Amino acid sequence: MLSLRARVLLGSVLWTIGLFIVSMAAMALIWRYVPDLPFLGRSGQIHFWVFHTWILVAIALCAMVAGVFQVRRGLSGITQLRAHLGAVHEGRDARVEGRYVPEVQPLVDDLNALLDHREQAVRRAIAKGGDLAHGLKTPLAVLSHESETAKVAGQTELAAAIAQQVERMRRQIDYHLAHARAAASGAMPGTRCSIRESADGLARTLLRLHADRHLSIDVRVPSSHAARVQREDLDEMLGNLLDNACKWTSRRIVVDSVETESGVILTVDDDGLGLPEDLRETVLKRGVRADEKSSGSGLGLAIVRDLAELYGGAFSLHASHLGGLRARLLLPRGQ
Repeated sequence: MLSLRARVLLGSVLWTIGLFIVSMAAMALIWRYVPDLPFLGRSGQIHFWVFHTWILVAIALCAMVAGVFQVRRGLSGITQLRAHLGAVHEGRDARVEGRYVPEVQPLVDDLNALLDHREQAVRRAIAKGGDLAHGLKTPLAVLSHESETAKVAGQTELAAAIAQQVERMRRQIDYHLAHARAAASGAMPGTRCSIRESADGLARTLLRLHADRHLSIDVRVPSSHAARVQREDLDEMLGNLLDNACKWTSRRIVVDSVETESGVILTVDDDGLGLPEDLRETVLKRGVRADEKSSGSGLGLAIVRDLAELYGGAFSLHASHLGGLRARLLLPRGQ
């Protein structure tokens, strides 16, 4: 494969040769059709050039076309590299594919090595986070057991306080682990997951948990819709939204999605009482609950908002056409 420098040089030489021949052919034509110009001399002196004019023009055009082709061929690697970098940035490819001219190939090899190293580092970080969460499960389980023991012994206030703090610690662990995972994997190339698969799995689980209420969760997400996020993080976000909808709905929940230029928009609507407009931004803050009497740490919607922003998306609350609340989640589209 010729180098970029060689192709540009060859193209320039061919272009120059072609331009020189065209100039000579043009001069011959002038001598042929305007023979009486005083500085050109007698037309009989240029019969040889006139005879070969069209051959010279053809050779010149071929040389010029070949020169343009060589230059474009040399620069096409840059265009190809830009397209493959765009595919990596959009998450469609994990590495920069293809073979390039000798000046560009070392850069591509180094870039792929860097991408591989980053992917390995992210996977190690995710594994460490999982190990941390697993290591904290045992102490929290012990504390939960002590809470039950205290409750059986009649120490209800102590049992309630322990249970509340254990639940808060669990939510905090989930919150920060989700943040760490999303921050590490949000820019990982090749990240992609199906929205329909996540929504269907969560809907089945929640319908079993709320079987006594006879709820309806209508998933209207096309199977082709995908988001450029980790599956665990999509389950975290969508699970919080569906759990919140199940908590406040009267009976019906609708999950829908639409693809736009800015990404994929996922909506969760319920037919509950809704939420006043002045509270919709407030409940997205950490530790804030719409109903202080309800259980929970108030981190669910905050986790959804923060995870969405870490992936370059957005989250907001609106009034639903079903009469309750609409949760609108914008995520980068998986190609």
